[in-house]
Amino acid sequence: MKKLLALALAAAMSLSLCACGGGNSSGGSTSGNAGGSAPQQGSATAPEGESDGFKVGAIYINSQNDTAGYTFQHHNGITTAMKNLGLDPATDLLIVDNVKEDYTAVSNAVDTLANQGANIIFGISFGYIDAMNDKAEDYPDIAFSHATGYMSNDTNFNNYFGRIYQARYLAGIAAGMKSLEIGNNAIGYVAAYNLEYAETCSGINGFALGAQSVNPDAVIYVNKIDTWGDENLERQAAQALIDTYHCGVISQHCDSAQPQLVAAENSAFGCGYNSDMTEQAPAAHLTSAIWHWNVYYETAIHAAMGCTDQNGKVDGSHFVDAMGGNAYYAGLAEGFVDASPLNESIAAPNTQAVMDAVRELIVSGSWDVFSGVKLSYNIGEDGSVEVVQTEAPLMSNGYELKDGEVVEMANPEIVPAGGPSVDDGVIKGSMNYNVAGVVTG
Repeated sequence: MKKLLALALAAAMSLSLCACGGGNSSGGSTSGNAGGSAPQQGSATAPEGESDGFKVGAIYINSQNDTAGYTFQHHNGITTAMKNLGLDPATDLLIVDNVKEDYTAVSNAVDTLANQGANIIFGISFGYIDAMNDKAEDYPDIAFSHATGYMSNDTNFNNYFGRIYQARYLAGIAAGMKSLEIGNNAIGYVAAYNLEYAETCSGINGFALGAQSVNPDAVIYVNKIDTWGDENLERQAAQALIDTYHCGVISQHCDSAQPQLVAAENSAFGCGYNSDMTEQAPAAHLTSAIWHWNVYYETAIHAAMGCTDQNGKVDGSHFVDAMGGNAYYAGLAEGFVDASPLNESIAAPNTQAVMDAVRELIVSGSWDVFSGVKLSYNIGEDGSVEVVQTEAPLMSNGYELKDGEVVEMANPEIVPAGGPSVDDGVIKGSMNYNVAGVVTG
């Protein structure tokens, strides 16, 4: 069926006198990537002769010079992908950074990049969504690609995201095992948002379930700051979790390493996000749920470079066809997400072995986080790990967000015992509850 679809697509593109190639709608690597090091896609090369003059545009919410966090990891992913494809970021990457989630600001940034000759434009923040959608119509020959959103079209505009909840489950294991070691069941979580976005609450839930798999008594206290990134608010929220709930481990879904720094200052421990934050807080940081954005960026740039019109000029109007669809979604199995290398000097004993066993289980496709099967572990004297799968219902904490109000759920059971995982559409778009054991501050 896929071969027939590909032949039909190739014929249609031939009739339109446009050639495209190089994309994949589900992921660019098949490596499980155990250990968290960035996967390399060096096998992909630019279509012959088409790297000359090709320009990549990027709109960043923070500075391109950040040394950790969200923008840092995206920038690193783009530059790594470009180098693998024979592009020079010093001359072929056009950036407008520190762009707020403001329609006019994003529109102006797109205009700037388009006028500078960008062939593909990446927007990395959720709030860029409306401007990216509209500008894709204004510039039909430029490929547009938006991170974390849901809008797209059938020609030159797609979206991309991944199963970061899987990586958060692994980070939750590290946090839960550390909480057992220090004898403190209180784990804090600094969140940009919670129930307002499926992205944030699915991440909180994945982390909580990972922690509870090793420490059933763990309680996850969430303190949200109502913005994707504000270093002062991130710091204040982390400190409040420690002061109010005496949390011994601090996790996060926010842009900077401030929660990890606060953990270090309070002799606590932490799990970061986006990038490995051990360098920023070596005495506190255990691991991070991270993105290998280069896996996607290499796929997308390669696809855009392969789209040309009858004159051989790059033409983004067939970008979505070249990508095999308008939504890219991948996870641990594709090497798109993972946990960063564990800080063995402070992690609880056997943490790495448990994380590895669960990573292998997820990558195999035989189990996923939001199913009616709970995990626990038997750890042998030799450090070997047996993963025990027990059928049990996936329960919420009893509340959900409806019409802007947090209300009691009619039925707190999300998945019955033994039931399959929650659908991707819920995880990506409509999840509006926290699992049992999550407390919102």
